[in-house]
Amino acid sequence: MSEQPRITVHLLPPSHPCATVEAALKVKGLEYERVELKAGAHIEEMQRLYGEGRHTVPGAMFDDEPVHGSIAILERLEQLVPEPALYPSDLGDAVPAAERWGDDVLQDLGRRLPWGALHFRPESMGTMVAGGSALDPAGTDFAMRFVRGAWKYHNITAVRLAEDLAALPAMLDRIDAYVAEGILAGEAPNAADLQIGATLSVLLTVGDLRPLIEGRPAEQVARKWFDDRPGLVPAGAFPTGWVPSA
Repeated sequence: MSEQPRITVHLLPPSHPCATVEAALKVKGLEYERVELKAGAHIEEMQRLYGEGRHTVPGAMFDDEPVHGSIAILERLEQLVPEPALYPSDLGDAVPAAERWGDDVLQDLGRRLPWGALHFRPESMGTMVAGGSALDPAGTDFAMRFVRGAWKYHNITAVRLAEDLAALPAMLDRIDAYVAEGILAGEAPNAADLQIGATLSVLLTVGDLRPLIEGRPAEQVARKWFDDRPGLVPAGAFPTGWVPSA
């Protein structure tokens, strides 16, 4: 392999697409600089670095080449270091298709459902960092303000949360089918594993969702590649009747 470019990744620590990119960099064995941005202020900084309208994380600079978004970054890593493959040829188009579904459809549930649960248990925001714990009253006041901002930023409403919760079982069935077909949870992680697994790892921080995920093939996709994510919103956060039966 020729000398690798200097790689700088701009991210927010809780972000699951950022976790996807960091996991891919580790799979490829590439060194990189990790730049943590401040939530809220990251919007302006990302647009400055990656262009107008590109305000979300992650972004990566390959020397002076900006690449925005987890899928584009994983594709660039595959060009840079073909092996081990994130898009194995023996699976054809199945991995890119599953990866795109994970990015286009599943990924937003990894934002809305945890932030939705934190609305009802804001003190749990303190557990979302390694070694953290439930917040004290002053910290909870701050968390409540932060969660309100997250609801506005992600366009979360109670109706939308109820719709997301109702849709989740069918999405988990789809992930189980990917596992059964050999697309996910194989011996080595591929791009779809890293996209879908990162989102599932975030959903597993919501106690109300754990009974829907645990004990089924979809759980393997999260636990196999992302078993170190901190955080727990205790079960019972969502109002009675919102969460489908396991």
